[in-house]
Amino acid sequence: MRTRLASFALRALCALSIALPVHTATAQARVPMRVLTLSTPAFPDGGSIPVRHAQAGRDVSPALSWSGAPDSVRSYVLLVHDADAAQGDGTDDTLHWLVWNIPGAATGLPEGVPSGAQLADGTRQISVSGPYYRGPAAPATGPAHHYVFELYALDTMLNIQPTAMSAAATREAVMRAMAGRVRAKGVLVGLYRRPAP
Repeated sequence: MRTRLASFALRALCALSIALPVHTATAQARVPMRVLTLSTPAFPDGGSIPVRHAQAGRDVSPALSWSGAPDSVRSYVLLVHDADAAQGDGTDDTLHWLVWNIPGAATGLPEGVPSGAQLADGTRQISVSGPYYRGPAAPATGPAHHYVFELYALDTMLNIQPTAMSAAATREAVMRAMAGRVRAKGVLVGLYRRPAP
């Protein structure tokens, strides 16, 4: 009986493999992910974020620049989050800034991006507290937190509205819509904790 089942399973797999189209995921060549260079004049990668760009200061978004994107880029997504501030069941963290539909021709963002759910160039944004950059605010007690700036280059624009859902739901929708469309990625990390009183 066991031999007959094994034989049947083998025949079924053979028949299935013959029936599969030639462009299945296993037959397609995987394109390697490009690495973007992401930087800011405000702090070095792995360095301390100045108070000017934190909640304790002026809460101004830092200027960012990037390079190394492929020609197929139609838009960028920037995700800024506190990797040390777990939320909910611990599988999420604090969203400080999510910016999407940054035009594909862009090579950076200026310091002090204005608030607003959608900017004049079509860029959309949100944070845990509203449609704007929310600077770091890790407490003075304890270690500095890691604020991760992740930049994704996409081959599409995203049809996600900035005000239709909560920040957490919007983040989830943007990340889900990005699946299979990312062509390059860059990461920058800054450290911050509030000054001691």
